[in-house]
Amino acid sequence: MTDPLIQPMKSQPDRFALPFIRRSLIGAAVLAMCAGQALAVNPFVVKDIRVEGIQRTEAGTVFSYLPVRVGETFDDGKATAAIKALYATGFFKDIRLEEENGVLVVLVEERPAISTVDFTGTKEFEKDMLVKALKEIGVGETKIFDKASVDRAEQELKRQYLSHGLYGVKITTTVTPIERNRVTIMFNVDEGDVAKIKGINIVGNKSFSDKQLREQLQLSTSGWFTWYSKADQYSKQKLTGDLETIKSWYLNHGYLEATVESTQVSITPDKKDIYLTINITEGEKYTVKSVKLEGEMFGREAELEKLILLQPGKTYSGDLQEATNKLIADRLGTFGYAFANVTANPEIDRDKREVAFTFFVDPGKRAYVRHMNISGNTVTRDEVIRREFRQFESSWYDANRVKLSRDRVDRLGYFKEVKVETPESPGTSDQVDVNIVVEEKPTGNFMIGGAFSQAEKFTFTASVSQANFAGSGNTIGLELNTSKYNRTIAFSQTNPYFTDDGISRAFQLYLRTSRPPALNIGSYTVRQTGGNMTFGVPFSESDTVYFGAGLERTQIETDESSPVLYRTFVEQNGGPVGGVGKAVTNAIPLTVAWGRDTRDSAVTPTRGRFQRANLEIDALGDAKYYRMVYEHQWYRPLTRWMTLALRGEFDYGKGIGGNNYPVFKNFYAGGIGSVRGYESSSLGVVDPTYYDAIGGSKRLIGNAELQFPFPGSGTDRSLRWFTFLDGGQVFQEDAKIRPSEFRYSAGIGLSWISPVGPLKLSYAKPLNALPGDRLERFQFQMGTGF
Repeated sequence: MTDPLIQPMKSQPDRFALPFIRRSLIGAAVLAMCAGQALAVNPFVVKDIRVEGIQRTEAGTVFSYLPVRVGETFDDGKATAAIKALYATGFFKDIRLEEENGVLVVLVEERPAISTVDFTGTKEFEKDMLVKALKEIGVGETKIFDKASVDRAEQELKRQYLSHGLYGVKITTTVTPIERNRVTIMFNVDEGDVAKIKGINIVGNKSFSDKQLREQLQLSTSGWFTWYSKADQYSKQKLTGDLETIKSWYLNHGYLEATVESTQVSITPDKKDIYLTINITEGEKYTVKSVKLEGEMFGREAELEKLILLQPGKTYSGDLQEATNKLIADRLGTFGYAFANVTANPEIDRDKREVAFTFFVDPGKRAYVRHMNISGNTVTRDEVIRREFRQFESSWYDANRVKLSRDRVDRLGYFKEVKVETPESPGTSDQVDVNIVVEEKPTGNFMIGGAFSQAEKFTFTASVSQANFAGSGNTIGLELNTSKYNRTIAFSQTNPYFTDDGISRAFQLYLRTSRPPALNIGSYTVRQTGGNMTFGVPFSESDTVYFGAGLERTQIETDESSPVLYRTFVEQNGGPVGGVGKAVTNAIPLTVAWGRDTRDSAVTPTRGRFQRANLEIDALGDAKYYRMVYEHQWYRPLTRWMTLALRGEFDYGKGIGGNNYPVFKNFYAGGIGSVRGYESSSLGVVDPTYYDAIGGSKRLIGNAELQFPFPGSGTDRSLRWFTFLDGGQVFQEDAKIRPSEFRYSAGIGLSWISPVGPLKLSYAKPLNALPGDRLERFQFQMGTGF
């Protein structure tokens, strides 16, 4: 028979509407109290506590939540507290308290545990990412199953799909009980078709056309590259960014009070097409009336005033204002004021459409650097990164030294990205930590080069190198080439910190055999065996001088078909009369070189310069020559997304003491690295008999590139496309450099920092090719530089 006191509790929430087994009236009393009934538990002294019904939960866990211990008196207050505390754990879906001969019996029914969480039909997101994200909101393996949490997970998953433009997504969740009180959860996803942006309407713009404003947006209607960039797929985050871009556009053109009033996003009933409407209020266009500085400037007012980019009488620009704030703050940062704050306060004269600015300077406290921290280097040793730092711990913070440290780490070429953070040290007001965050990239490169021509079809070369070997910063290279015309075995090693002072050491051993390509009618063979060692001595943060020496043995074999220049060299160096046969020379080349590198990155530079000058001279060996090389690269960002890159190279060689310049030291032009669109090493002087290219002792090369991020890659610099203009030529020792003989080309290309090394593709159109020039429009190469 059921106790009538229990009947009213059926109308109470499930949490307290519990079935009662008669051992005592504890359960009924507790539930009655929770329901507001006037029934009390008869107090009793607890002789023992027993827990029944647990499968995964430890008994000790239940004991820890009970407000009573053995020997204590159990009453209605403790009964209510016990049930509430156990329910609050979330481990149980049913709890009962009973008393049996002074023993407190706790009967529980555990909630099931989640065994697995899986997905079907997910293409937009990776499963591992989804599993990790849901686990963070309580739905994951070993978590306690809670239907409310699963419902929230389903809604969050749907929200993510909607943010990616998949408005037709349907998600069905299946919960399957399995043995040992566990469940499996399966999210069945039907992603549907992606909703595409069919129209972007801009309202309220008078000074700029719809086309001008649409060009500023990341979102767009479907076009040539939207299959890759997905710019035609609506995203709330992208729209928010685009609205800020429109506002910045107006600010940069003087519209100080321009605002985006509202936006409307509408979707067709079939959930396939989206239309955006952006409502703009332009306001008036303002010019700058005056600018001035206020605040604490430590007597450097004149110096800081030169950093103000806003000029009276000129149109106001938001970018120039922000740049001024940053320049002044950065300048104060070089004196240790890491928390300097510059605020621009405008005074607007709407009648005259003028604005006066007061830049208020608050330097804050001068700060020390507490720690220089490194993270993200999973391969590279800390010391390899730390030795590039120019900001030191326990010294004044210097913004220039922090930037220099970042640039030097980036120029190592071991990392895809290098970031610097300077947070305030916890618990202090005058100390900062400098955190260098790097992202490793593969440094073992399989370098290949190739081209396609109608005569030779496909040509191929390869080499293997490992920069940052075992995270040590050392570079080890092995070049193997077994092609029909060029065979090479070479080993090289570079230690950039041979001494603690930064002196580098590099050495190379090689065996090379080269023959003319199949298109050449003349035949010859050049075999070179040798080695060299070079030491680099840094003289400043960006300048290094190199000193080196080497030994080289060269053997040239000729026959009746060999070019005249090669037969003449053989005859003049101990070969038979007529130059058909063999000649051997031994050289002891000494080198001195200078290099300067101020680029912000060695692999994907956007600003800075790279220069190198090299003199190689052999006055002690048989060849008797000197050889000079000068190269200059210059990079400058024209916009936030476009970089101008210029490169020039001049090379010159000459014999010493009446000797002719050795033919095997000739310079060549044509192909990637010189003049694209022409076959590699095909430009310049040709043999008068067979018209084969034989190079020259003088070379002049010029290259220009406009580099852009690939559509859809955002700020990622690892994938870029570019347009280019090349020009250059090689000349013989006794010939003058004539610009009229230069060859030019223009074209388009793609560069990619691939997992196996930097890749560069180009398609070129020769602009002034002459009959007899060997053309090669498509070329590719793996390596850095132009």
